[in-house]
This record gives sequence, structure tokens and C-alpha cells, in this order.
Amino acid sequence: MLECFLILLAGVGVFIAGMNMLSDGLEKSAGKGMKRLLGKISNNRFAGVGVGAGVTAIIQSSSATSVMVIGFINAGIMTLTQATAIIMGANIGTTITGVIVSLKSLGISGYMSLLAFVGVMMTFFKPEKIKQIGGILCGFGLIFVGLDLMGSAFDNNEDIVNWFADLFTKINFPLLLILCGAVFTAIIQSSSAATGIFITMVGVGALGIDNALFLVLGSNIGTCVTAALASIGATVNAKRTALIHLTFNVLGSIVFTIILWSFQEFSVQLLQGMLPNNPQMQLAWFHVIFNVTTTIILLPFVKQLVKFAELVIREKPKAEENRQLKYVDDRLLKTPPIAFMQVKKEIEYMTALARENIENSFEAILTGSDKNGKEIYEKEGIIDFTNHSLSKYLIKLSPLVNAGDEKTIGSFFHVLNDVERIGDHAENFHEIGVQMTNEGLTFSESALSELKTMHEKVMRMFEIASEAFDDTNSARLGELTALENEVDEMKRSLSASHFARLAEGSCKVELSAYFFSTVAGLERVADHLINVGYSVLNPTGSQSEARKEAQV
Repeated sequence: MLECFLILLAGVGVFIAGMNMLSDGLEKSAGKGMKRLLGKISNNRFAGVGVGAGVTAIIQSSSATSVMVIGFINAGIMTLTQATAIIMGANIGTTITGVIVSLKSLGISGYMSLLAFVGVMMTFFKPEKIKQIGGILCGFGLIFVGLDLMGSAFDNNEDIVNWFADLFTKINFPLLLILCGAVFTAIIQSSSAATGIFITMVGVGALGIDNALFLVLGSNIGTCVTAALASIGATVNAKRTALIHLTFNVLGSIVFTIILWSFQEFSVQLLQGMLPNNPQMQLAWFHVIFNVTTTIILLPFVKQLVKFAELVIREKPKAEENRQLKYVDDRLLKTPPIAFMQVKKEIEYMTALARENIENSFEAILTGSDKNGKEIYEKEGIIDFTNHSLSKYLIKLSPLVNAGDEKTIGSFFHVLNDVERIGDHAENFHEIGVQMTNEGLTFSESALSELKTMHEKVMRMFEIASEAFDDTNSARLGELTALENEVDEMKRSLSASHFARLAEGSCKVELSAYFFSTVAGLERVADHLINVGYSVLNPTGSQSEARKEAQV
């Protein structure tokens, strides 16, 4: 008896390990597919359900999808309404695992288990793509190895079968079964794995289909624990998302509990009539029916679910909101392709702030006005925080992505540094303008005209460099280089013009330090922008080499 329990636990362990390996492999190889799906996020609730189901079918884990959605909510890039529809779809997508597990009843388990060996052999090949496919096949095979191990624990041992049968006879009260299913799923944190185990037990006769139905309902409640844990320390909206996830599954379970409790015998007969002599398939398809039906019932009430979550979890008044990254969240590290995509958005946002600060700070030099001072320093604080926090995030993300993305992450570090330095120059421009105003100094009309021209060229470089980085497009890098050369030449010519004005007496000597600092600052901003633009050609960070390659 003890040996059978140990074999059963070993089978559960191998089964869960196989599921995790399958999920990780699918996640890495289908990164672009997930990006495309998530790019279709809109306020259309039907599209949201489709995206949720599609992403979960790809990564084989509704818990992972829920955590990822909470990450998006926490980063402020997804609304509660969008998140609710996606979570509904995730519940549908996760039922695929149960259907796969039920295939064991067709006698193909031995062939599927062989995939574990094939997958392991493929991981010895050098190409990354083959290794990823090998990981997927190995995980798929281990699922069936685990199922066979669990099944062997019951084979030729009526004692353990009878033990479980007696156990579920004693706790056959529906609400108690739901509680057991919820607790068990909360412990292993996967409704797919819990359902797979229930399907195996139904197949060997250790669990009746009538009791298994309520255990499955409980497993859908228990899987919400993962999302609840992920929402700890997150924003209010992230906590609301976890509550909506729980509410959705609880409401669905209540509806089905009433139906099954009232018409249990009829419900079992209906399933048996649909799939005779195959209790594994019956339970797997009940899981599908439950999630699809619950989604159909509650989809029209998405707004009401959101309002309920907002009513239960209210906004707390804050003296000052804690600073956080706009698009990135640690929870997204569970899905590296998505985290990589969000990092790029964060850098684009940081670049846009630096561009605004260069524009606003130069206004202080041209007009002597300090009206944008507070805004400039607030944005500079965000730029510095983003540089520091995103650098730490990239260190955590780097080992999780494929080789190509890892090289690109190397270039991100350089881009972050360049953008942060641009922000510092913007701060310097503002300080120059304020100091000149305090000292009652202004540039001559000819000096202002020259500085405006140089500034306009730098702002054009901003546009091109941002476009190149955002779209990974090198088409306009030649134009970017030409502008930088013009800025370099202007630095020399403007210095000569200033000395000429000093000789004529049309410019004050006290202005020299401010003039040369402004010109040198613009020239340095241009240098940083050329680095940002050329980062798309050379992920290693050596932009001088990238420019040589581009010129060749």
C-alpha cells in the first residue's frame, strides 16, 4: 500500500514536471505568436476572450495567463474590462490540457511517452529552435509517463483503489468535494494538473464520475490562488483583476453546483450517453463545457463584474503615489517574450520624455522663461528612475530570453545610458536659461538664430533615432549621420561666429561660457542620438562599428 502511494506521488511529480516543461517550451517558441495575439487587445470583449483562449492554449497555463494579465494591469497598459474578457478566455484555453490527458484512454500512452526520449535527444542539437521543439516534445512525453506511473499505482492493487473509493464515498457531499478540489488545486497551483489527476483516477475506478464533477468545479476556484498571490503588493486594479477571476469561477461553480446537485443522475447519464464507456473523456469534456458555458453566461456582464470589483476594492487615498515603471512588471518575467516587448515600450516612453525635456528646457534659453521648470525636473526624475529600475529588470530578464533577444538586451543597456545622459543635458539647458535670466543676460538675435538652427537639427535627429529604435528600421540612418555631421560642423562654425561677435563688440564676454556650454550640450545630445539610432544595427553596443558597416 505504501509503495503504491509513493508510485502515485512520483507519477504526480513527473506529470506536473512534464506540464511545466511543455508550458515553458511552448512559451519560448511561440513568443512572436503571443506578441501578435496580445497586440490585438481591444475593448471588444469577444476579441478579449479569443486572445485569452489563444494565449493560454499556447502556454498551456491559465494561471500563467492570469499572472501575465495582472502584470499588464499593474503596468497600466490594460483596462479591467479588457483583463476580464481575457481571463474568461484563459479559462477556456486551459481545458485543452484535460482533453490531452484524456487521450490516454485511447491506448496511445506508450507512443506518446516515447516523445520524452525523442525530445531529450533533440536538446543535444546546437540550433536553438530544435532545442525548443525538443523541450516541448519532452514535456509532452513526460505528461504521459506521469499518467502511466499514476495508473500503475492502481494496477493490480485493489486495496488502494478501494481506499480512494471509500474516501470519496465518505466525502461525497458536493460542497465538501468542491472544497477538496479547491484546496488540492491551490496547493499544486494548476487546475489543469488537478483535472489531469482526477481524470486518471476516474479511469482506474478510484473516483466516481459523479464525485469527480464537483472536484473539477473546485479546481477552477483553487486555480485563482495563483492570481491572488500575484496581486499581492500590486496596484489596486491588479487586485481587482484577481477578485474578478475568483468571482467569475465562483459564480460559474455556483450555477453548475445547483444544476448538478439537482439533476446529478441525469447529468451523469447525459455525459455517459455523449461518450459511452470512456469516463476520462467524459470528465475532460465536462471541464470544457463548464468553462465555455460560464463564459457565455457571464460575458454580457463584464461591466458589472468590473463595477463589483471596484466596489469591493476601493481606491485608497495616497499622499504621493509610489513611482513605478509604466509598462514593465516583475510578473511579466514568467513570459519572457512579452516582458521583452514591454521593455522596448518602456525605453520608447523614456526617450519620449527626454525629447520633451530637450524641447522645454531649450525654451528657457531662447525666452528666459522658467514656466516649464517643475515639469522638466519631474520628468528628469522619471528618466533617472526608469534608467536605474529598467537596468535591474534587464539583468533579471537576460538569462530568460533566447540568444537573439539576449544580444538586443545588451544594446538596451547602452540606449538607456544614452537617453539618461540626454535627460541630464536637458536639465543643464534649463539651468543655463535660469542663470542667464537671474544675471539679466540674453543672447543677441544672431546668436539665438544660430542656436535655434542647431536645436532644430537635433530635434530632427530625435525623430529619426526614435523611429529607428521603435520600428527597428535602419532606412533613415544615412540621414541621421548627415545631420550629426552638420551639427558637428555647426559647433565649429558657431564658435567662430561667437568670437567674431565678441571682436565686433555685439556680444558680451559674460555670455561666452553659456553660449559654448549650450553648443557643446547640443553636440553631445546629437552624439547620444546617433548611438540610439545605430543600436538597431549593432546589438553589442559599438555604434562606431555599426556606422562603418552602414557606410560600407
